[in-house]
Amino acid sequence: MKYLLATIFLVGTLFSFAKAQEKPLVQFSGIIYNADSLKAVVPYVTVINKTQGGRVYYANYQGYFSFVAHEQDTIVFSAIGFRHEALIIPAGLTDKKYTVLVKVKPEAINLPIVQIYPWASIDEFNRAFMTMKLADDDLLIAKKNVSKASIMAMARTLPRDAREMSNLNFQNNHIAMTNKNMNMRGANPLLNPFAWSALLQQILEGDKSRSSD
Repeated sequence: MKYLLATIFLVGTLFSFAKAQEKPLVQFSGIIYNADSLKAVVPYVTVINKTQGGRVYYANYQGYFSFVAHEQDTIVFSAIGFRHEALIIPAGLTDKKYTVLVKVKPEAINLPIVQIYPWASIDEFNRAFMTMKLADDDLLIAKKNVSKASIMAMARTLPRDAREMSNLNFQNNHIAMTNKNMNMRGANPLLNPFAWSALLQQILEGDKSRSSD
């Protein structure tokens, strides 16, 4: 019985192969374009011969393909992002060549919305939520920014701006000029108010001594 089944299978296979060999061979060639723009070729398209047991061929980077097939073979063109297109090689070709311009239509695939969370499970989310430190509100942030400690820390680290440096230079120059004038008064007795006071005191004492005599 096993030998009988094997013989039937072998005869059927040979019959199918012989029937397929009865079809004339054809040099099947073509270029694959985007149906929305004939100027844009679709590279590396998969070309499948369904009649020949799903034999696979590939187009090159320019969308060109060429291989040997049979008349009345069903050819399917498949590419990611494009719809599958199929054609049948016609019979009765005189020059045993068949060249086509294949147009494939783009296919938009809407994927489902995926929400990504930074936690692997609900338990991890609960632990993270319980240990989370809430941020301060705007009023508390403003109070911290204008506190004495914050201002002193900024004063130690922030550089002085141009206006502050100008005021500081003006103040230092004013102090230097004041000290210079005071030193000049000390060198010249006529400009020293204490010297004038002492002179007047001496004159008054001299007048008193003359009147007593």
